[in-house]
Amino acid sequence: MIHRLNLLIAALLAVPLFAFSQAKVFRAQQFKPSIPAGNYSGIAPLGNDRYAVVSDKMKEDGFYVFCLKIDTVKGRIVEARNEGYLSSHQKNRDMEGIAYCPHTRTLFIGGETDNEVYEYALDGQRTGRRLQMPDCFKRAGRNFGLESLTYDTLSHRFFTTSERLLKGDTLLRIQSFDDRLQPLQQYLYRPDEPVSRKYFYGVAALCALSDGRLLVLERQLRTTKLKLGTKSIIRIYEVRPGTAPFLQKRLLVEFKTRNFRFANFEGLCEPYPGWLLLIADSQNQYRGLLRDWFRLVRL
Repeated sequence: MIHRLNLLIAALLAVPLFAFSQAKVFRAQQFKPSIPAGNYSGIAPLGNDRYAVVSDKMKEDGFYVFCLKIDTVKGRIVEARNEGYLSSHQKNRDMEGIAYCPHTRTLFIGGETDNEVYEYALDGQRTGRRLQMPDCFKRAGRNFGLESLTYDTLSHRFFTTSERLLKGDTLLRIQSFDDRLQPLQQYLYRPDEPVSRKYFYGVAALCALSDGRLLVLERQLRTTKLKLGTKSIIRIYEVRPGTAPFLQKRLLVEFKTRNFRFANFEGLCEPYPGWLLLIADSQNQYRGLLRDWFRLVRL
């Protein structure tokens, strides 16, 4: 009887938790022309209403700095301003994830072309340091490599993962690194299956919260030539990295966008404790139909 009870407990612990929290999703906003058309794929708070943002199809490696002033009473961005693009004068490598490390006052940016994470000074120049990526990430499929990056100020750890499963794997690998940029524990995470074969899917972002939780943004996209029927499904899960290699996930937020308010949200950060800020990739405002959406969520 005790053996059966232990098996039952183990089985329950292996099942993802899907209960919703009391999250409020606010209306998406766009800021044309103060925010230029882009391919925004990652965002990181710098403090004082300033954010570093990567756009994955820029001619040169680097990042934007946006000033975004947020009204947390109304759940709205009340001012958005582009402060310019800071280039490293290196070749674009499909910049996807970005994280700010406050104790070094430097940024780290992951690229999907080379599956490397480099460190940058706040003037946009590379410092010469990078995360020591394990060799397994060389198995990432084309256009499905390092898509996300975050830094946890409590544990002093970086976290990154690939957009899709590595070749030969059945679970996603979320890799952690210490402040010396050396690899630490690797966690295993089971992403959602696509709702149908017509949907593009994957993990688009990670976000370490100020209370120690780690959020995983999974997105599923369905596009059509005429854009009618175009849809996105955004799900944000909570996990708690610890000593166990397997991560249980709990659904915090789910919402959909469609047609002319379609948004491919790829960037996620915590502007204030208890708040999330998302940014979308409009493919340079594709054919004048798509928009560079921002959206706030209160947890």
